[in-house]
Amino acid sequence: MLIAFGLSGAAAQAAEVCSVKPAKLRYDDDIGCFRDPWMREEIPGIFKFIPLDESGEASLGFGGEVRQRYEYTLNPEFGEDPQDEKGVWLQRYTLHGDLRLGPHLRFFGQMSSALEAGRAGGPSPVDQNELALQNAFVDVNLPLGRDADLTLRGGRQELQFGSGRLVDVREGPNVRRTFDAARATVELPGWRVDALAARPRLPHPGVFDDEANDDEALWGAYAVGDEDWLPFGALDLYYLGFENDAGEFAQGTARERRHSIGTRLYGAELGWDWNWEAIYQFGSFGDGSISAWTIASDTGFTFENAPWRPRIALSANIASGDGDPADADLGTFNPLFPRGNYFSEAAVLGPRNFFNIHPFVTVRPTEAWSLTTDMNFFWRLNTSDGVYAPAGQLIRGPSGSDDRFVGSAVSLTSEYAIAENLNLTAIYTHFFAGDFIRATGPSEGIDFFELTLQFKF
Repeated sequence: MLIAFGLSGAAAQAAEVCSVKPAKLRYDDDIGCFRDPWMREEIPGIFKFIPLDESGEASLGFGGEVRQRYEYTLNPEFGEDPQDEKGVWLQRYTLHGDLRLGPHLRFFGQMSSALEAGRAGGPSPVDQNELALQNAFVDVNLPLGRDADLTLRGGRQELQFGSGRLVDVREGPNVRRTFDAARATVELPGWRVDALAARPRLPHPGVFDDEANDDEALWGAYAVGDEDWLPFGALDLYYLGFENDAGEFAQGTARERRHSIGTRLYGAELGWDWNWEAIYQFGSFGDGSISAWTIASDTGFTFENAPWRPRIALSANIASGDGDPADADLGTFNPLFPRGNYFSEAAVLGPRNFFNIHPFVTVRPTEAWSLTTDMNFFWRLNTSDGVYAPAGQLIRGPSGSDDRFVGSAVSLTSEYAIAENLNLTAIYTHFFAGDFIRATGPSEGIDFFELTLQFKF
């Protein structure tokens, strides 16, 4: 970590001329400013862009991440799961290399190591993966005339589309999600379109022991419109197909083949910001049919000229549940491969069969420090369906209670940028069990505390 502090200090000096924030998906890092010879005299430019020819068209670059996280959960899953005595220490390390051989050929590889200590009963599947190949793909770029390009990508790769409601890299948990995939990206004037066929990887806790998940498959197309295409905001349009040989819901387990059609509208103007999304799903579940849906919204206003620049926002979300577990048809929405911390870092509930109201306020005492406080209220949408965890497991089945109210949570989050690309985050959440949880089993209140130090280079 001393090395991390030293590198981050040098990076902050370089930022006076050019600042490049590492992307969530590190293969999307913008290395353009490091082509300046002066930038390559400073850290991180020394290793971010190493020209291999005089023109700089061929280059080699390196980067990585160090993340240290402490978590403590009192009464996990309302007291049903084993209690960690002293909390859990989670470590994540990554290192990647980016080789570009001219404008048309690129090789990208990334190693990751996720370590866990302190979890009662041993690490969960998203806690530990001692050593794994997170990304390993080749890009071939083909110009399609003066204003269009086609990039063909094949190999292991992380995926994220839009807000991550259906496909996300799962940044919150210690082990990020990755896929074996073939992907084609077309850049057009005003639009970017991705088409893909993929299988998720199954992480295992050891060294290079991950495997392809042959039970699940993902395919489809995702189109992102330019911000100038609409008079306000930007538009995403997409279709995603999903197959699971053993889909599990309160209704039972069966082969699931699901098609999702969605649209997302988002933008910011005159202090307002918005992110709205609607998805409809259809397909088959065993001998029955699927009809499910969700609507998600996040709308906020920032007082730019007020002290501490407060942002007041409201997130309101709803997702369908199953109306009759006794028939063959299924009405439960499936978020496919969503964020692991969909509602909060406490990761208590997942986005199936629910509606929730989530007001929050963010203030910035300084440019480097932000504070967010929020309340979250959860209900079951359909009392014939149960309550699900973020990864899709059934927490409580529908029998035993007709109550809708699942619970509420209050959180306080502090984020501080110690230096360029070095961030400290502290989070406290208390989850109050609602009528449905109290009527169907253990119902202890959940306290969650997290402290994270993350450095990217």
